[in-house]
Amino acid sequence: MEKMTFWGYRRPDGRVGIRNKILILPASVCASDTTRIIASQVESAVTFNNQNGCSQVPSDQQFTMDVMAGYAANPNVYGTVVVSLGCENCQMDLVLDAIKERTNKPIRHFIIQENGGTISTVEKAVRAAKEMAQEASLLQKEEFDFSELIIGTECGGSDPTSGLAANVLIGEMSDRMVELGGTSILSETTEFIGAEHILARRGKTKEISDRIYQIVHDYEHAIKLVGHDIREGNPSPGNKEGGLTTLEEKSLGCIHKGGHSEVTAVYNYAKQVEPKQGLVIMDTPGNDPSSVAAMVAGGCQIVVFSTGRGTPTGNPLAPVIKITGNKVTFANMSDNIDIDASPYIYGTKTMTELGDELMTEIKEVADGKLTKAEALGYTEMAIARVCNYM
Repeated sequence: MEKMTFWGYRRPDGRVGIRNKILILPASVCASDTTRIIASQVESAVTFNNQNGCSQVPSDQQFTMDVMAGYAANPNVYGTVVVSLGCENCQMDLVLDAIKERTNKPIRHFIIQENGGTISTVEKAVRAAKEMAQEASLLQKEEFDFSELIIGTECGGSDPTSGLAANVLIGEMSDRMVELGGTSILSETTEFIGAEHILARRGKTKEISDRIYQIVHDYEHAIKLVGHDIREGNPSPGNKEGGLTTLEEKSLGCIHKGGHSEVTAVYNYAKQVEPKQGLVIMDTPGNDPSSVAAMVAGGCQIVVFSTGRGTPTGNPLAPVIKITGNKVTFANMSDNIDIDASPYIYGTKTMTELGDELMTEIKEVADGKLTKAEALGYTEMAIARVCNYM
């Protein structure tokens, strides 16, 4: 396959970003409004509403810590300003240590309870963030090989056209990324159920195949521990209205996003993904914002997201390219959908032609083109949870 390149930013930790953002990171829910105020006053700054960071069992707190550290380490971020309240479980020293384990990029931090309250903290943090933004503006883009890219893949609001066209197109992209030496992440463990044996056959080693079975078994078991079954909520009402009848049917469509390549690794939720690994799996929920958040925390610079029914989902750090195989959805949600894959269903375009279009779109987005979710300012996200708050 012909070599592909893009223009990006080399970070001091060796990774390559396609955006140059300043992350204003809330260490807990109690710092989230403060980070919103700070980010609103700084050019190129982003933040998110962190609903967690306190009153969590250890496994849930680890999810939160991994997402926070992963967001700071994501190559689309130049540097991070961490803001905490001061008394949360995710203490500032823990957050800083977790970030420094992943990256050596610029970092500043402020504790609201130690800085005179909200107004004083905002004043200090805005100054620090503006200084960081000025430093970031000096960086010049360089040309890099596509092998530096990690692409996250997701599907949401699925209907039969997802499995027939949109997810197939993502699978075509995934195989091409593998061929180019890059990385594609297949996520949504709950939507492997009923198709896990197909994925397991593609494991590079027996250990990887066994791990695929294990994450599916563990997820089903976790839901049963609280007296429920995954099939009570999956497929969703929208999936059913669109024409999907069973979870297994949905899963068979979902795994098309992984193309035909062998699976080289299985990562836990929000753990750092190494570049140039081919096709890997990340153990995430089917819930779109929390699954996308995990892959972005893992280091993906771009997310490719299929939707049959239509969705506006974005992310604070990574551009999200939206694809549908449903021509009605593409017409009805043209504000949100970037690519129409329905011509494959109607025989007017081949998968190779659509694959070329998607790879061109990925290159253009990597070079700086805004996706529709970015242009609209969509930054919603969530973090997975194992159980209720304490």
